[in-house]
Amino acid sequence: MVFGLSMRKICILLLLVIAGCSSEEPKIISQSPYITHTLKYLGQEGNIVGVSRYDFLERPGTGGILDPEEKTIAELDPDYIFTSDWTAPEVLREVTPEGADAVVLQGFHAMSEVEENIRVIARTLGVPGGKEKADEFAAAWKKSAGEVGGGGRKVLLLSSCKGEPFSFGVNTYLYDLFSAAGFSVVETHPSIRHMNKTGDISSVDELLRITGPDIVFVLQDDDHGCSVEMAEGDYKVVLLNGEHFVYPAPVLMQGIADLKGLFSGTGND
Repeated sequence: MVFGLSMRKICILLLLVIAGCSSEEPKIISQSPYITHTLKYLGQEGNIVGVSRYDFLERPGTGGILDPEEKTIAELDPDYIFTSDWTAPEVLREVTPEGADAVVLQGFHAMSEVEENIRVIARTLGVPGGKEKADEFAAAWKKSAGEVGGGGRKVLLLSSCKGEPFSFGVNTYLYDLFSAAGFSVVETHPSIRHMNKTGDISSVDELLRITGPDIVFVLQDDDHGCSVEMAEGDYKVVLLNGEHFVYPAPVLMQGIADLKGLFSGTGND
């Protein structure tokens, strides 16, 4: 007997204490909206204590991917910081508080990276059924994209940020998605092509002349004042909800649904 308790009771109390500590929810900082979308897919939205300045969640702001705010992050005392590979390693080391884990995610180069992000986050946080959720997304987006019926139409994928247009090229997640949807993406740039006076192609109109698409998909983002201007030509312009496409995350399923609504079974030209 120790202080009136048997050894068996002491062991039981210790196990209860350990179980109680392990059941505490983690405090998470998401340094990009695409990461927030992925955390939400995994049921972790309620554990997010800080987000980047570009996020859709109302949480304390922690700067951007390139310039995370060390002071705010320290005050939030997170257990985990999830960020993109765009964050410089030395910057991430500097802003990560002692005792916190910093996790770097990919996502912009391929749809397989979007799938892997779900697995990495689920494994890091110990999310029950996380691997199954990743496998479920992988199967769902491929099946849904295959039902779009792109019909081999030649397409160009355009977006804009602060008035500077850019197109999605070969090694991007949207190239994978639209190819799986049956379209032929005509942009040959190895990643994202920014069109400005210093680039090899300076304007959208020049790119249109070179690539000759049947359809120009424009990812419209009215909330941030982004738009793409182009001359009329022998192509169809289709506006898409940019919020459903610009994040390499499970929200892309909404984008695929948008495409299915426009093309699936319609013979749309």
